[in-house]
Amino acid sequence: MSEAITISIPHKLGKDEALRRLKAGMGSVRTKFGALLKVEEEIWSGDQLAFRVSAIGQTSSGTVTAFENYVLVEVRLPWLLAKIAEKILPVIRKEGQLMLEKK
Repeated sequence: MSEAITISIPHKLGKDEALRRLKAGMGSVRTKFGALLKVEEEIWSGDQLAFRVSAIGQTSSGTVTAFENYVLVEVRLPWLLAKIAEKILPVIRKEGQLMLEKK
């Protein structure tokens, strides 16, 4: 049984700048969390990123969509990762905010 989580990250960058920073920041996800997770798929289409990652033998997928004043992260977690979602949510939110803050 999987569980869907949604995170909204506010910003004041405008959609284009938020997209630029998110695209640039995806490389740091691979570097910073490479020992914990593997980015298996990263497909950008307009304002949205569709992704698939694996961690501890579990695969998750989701989307990141940039809007004018917030970024919406939607992730479908497999049952094992859903059990630890409380610990995952703050990390996703923090990393998203860091990506948007970096120039």
